[in-house]
Amino acid sequence: MKYMSEYRNPELVNHYISEIHKITTKPWNIMEICGGQTHSLVKNGLLDLLPKNIRMIHGPGCPVCVTPISLIDKAIELMKKGVIMCSFGDMIRVPGSSKSLLQAKAEGGDLRILYSPLEAVNIAVKNPSKEVVFFAVGFETTAPSNALAVIYAQRLGLTNFSLLVSHVLVPPAMEAILSDEFCTINAFLGAGHVCTIVGLEEYYPIAEKYKIPIVVSGFEPTDMVQAIYHTVLQLEKGKYEVENQYTRLVKEEGNIKAKEVVNTVFTIGTQEWRGIGAIKNSGLVMRKDYKMYDASQKFAIATLNKEEDQSCIAGQILTGHKRPNECPEFGKKCKPSNPLGAPMVSSEGACAAYFNYL
Repeated sequence: MKYMSEYRNPELVNHYISEIHKITTKPWNIMEICGGQTHSLVKNGLLDLLPKNIRMIHGPGCPVCVTPISLIDKAIELMKKGVIMCSFGDMIRVPGSSKSLLQAKAEGGDLRILYSPLEAVNIAVKNPSKEVVFFAVGFETTAPSNALAVIYAQRLGLTNFSLLVSHVLVPPAMEAILSDEFCTINAFLGAGHVCTIVGLEEYYPIAEKYKIPIVVSGFEPTDMVQAIYHTVLQLEKGKYEVENQYTRLVKEEGNIKAKEVVNTVFTIGTQEWRGIGAIKNSGLVMRKDYKMYDASQKFAIATLNKEEDQSCIAGQILTGHKRPNECPEFGKKCKPSNPLGAPMVSSEGACAAYFNYL
């Protein structure tokens, strides 16, 4: 990549839009996995440029949006017990059952907003008499840095550092969506940043089993329309292959060293997805050798599995059954200043994208 402008070139975008119109003869439903892709589609007006019979469906590709309420409640309870809670900024306003991390901070809790989990390790070093917990949220993309933080803490011999883990995995979520009897998805745009870590291997069995194309895409406007063009080309030809549009960063094997670090600290387990439910083998959990760094095991904090606000349809939005502006409370009771659900809070949430750009 020489210049960012190359991937925001209006002429190139228009070229691919024109080609998509030429080759599209049937209605197709394409789900983009990542919230970053959703924002690119909405912010750049690409949804309005596509043929009317190409329907982009916004998937559950926002890890903040799918972090269960129970974990947010647990983080708040830890803050009440004097724990220094550390988090990325996009988590702090996500509502739990009664309040957010930011509201808990306003009530006296110690919340630190960080850019890296390694900062949390350093906080633990400087505060040996305090427990420090990092809220480890994310897809496969953020798992390596969180795993490295645990390894670093172990090397330092720290006993006052741990992770509250909510790592989710993309391929099992795709399968869960495709297994739904009401699923109408014909193809996927794979999340480029996820595949930068994991590579393409896990996508081949899904494409073959469900007979759908999967095109791994970047996030700039040119990336998006090029990926959609290749997806429609496959659909129109009756093909179902895994393609890599994001070749400048994604390799077939992914990042081998990053995967080794993740596999050292984490193993695969069942994960609860907010608004969706439990999906088997869809999350990363701490290995037994590192259980002393697992906040869920280290602290006996009981939380109730409470449901989302009944007027919030986040689950239907995250699974592609409805669009954000089809929610009765969209832009009314639910706004970024007063969100009912996580998709209106997160910088990658579909509801926030619609509110800010449509």
